[in-house]
Amino acid sequence: MASIIVIPIIIVAVVGLTGYLVYKFAMYDLLCKRSVNKTLQKYNIQKTPSQIIKEYYDMRGESKSHKEIQNLEKQYRQKEPDQFLIMYDKIREK
Repeated sequence: MASIIVIPIIIVAVVGLTGYLVYKFAMYDLLCKRSVNKTLQKYNIQKTPSQIIKEYYDMRGESKSHKEIQNLEKQYRQKEPDQFLIMYDKIREK
């Protein structure tokens, strides 16, 4: 009798957790990336986010590896998407 109640609860919990993890680790980043790319296109910026980050840090005299640039891109893309426009403006001003 208890298995009639417990099994559906376990199935729903597993499906819900799987859905949340897929969204958190795959879909959320794709949606953020799409949003940033649309914003750059809206302002007619032909550079990719990674190019903007690389040029910005080179301009500041800080050398970043490819892996560090990827990590910064992901962080900015998910938490501070307007940072790309700020960095692009600073590059352009120079």
